[in-house]
Amino acid sequence: GSIFIPILSCKGAGNGRCGTIDPAAVPADLVDKLERLALVDFRTKQGLACLEKAVRFAGQLHAVDTSGVEPMDSVLEDRALHLRGDAVTEGDCAEELLGLAERTVEEYFVAPPGMAEAAFMSSHQLPENHREE
Repeated sequence: GSIFIPILSCKGAGNGRCGTIDPAAVPADLVDKLERLALVDFRTKQGLACLEKAVRFAGQLHAVDTSGVEPMDSVLEDRALHLRGDAVTEGDCAEELLGLAERTVEEYFVAPPGMAEAAFMSSHQLPENHREE
């Protein structure tokens, strides 16, 4: 199945006016992927409203004329960014830091259980050399 979301048509709309066009189908597999990435259930009314709002907002961005605008290096371009010197004061403590984690796999921390881990665990096997404490 698919979920139908009305999208905005802004092609050639230099005047900033956008019109609604026929609803676009968002394939169920894309909805499933978005659910895993965002940890939001888009099959509920509230989740679907959130997805529709995001698609409408993204559609409005097509109406913005950005010709002649340089890309930003930071969202704080109106402020001075004070950077400290890049000096290493300690290090080589990866084993100590990994020892603080509840769970690790090889040299990586394992995030707390959630939708993403449940989806991952159901489709992947952990390597034999992982440790759980």
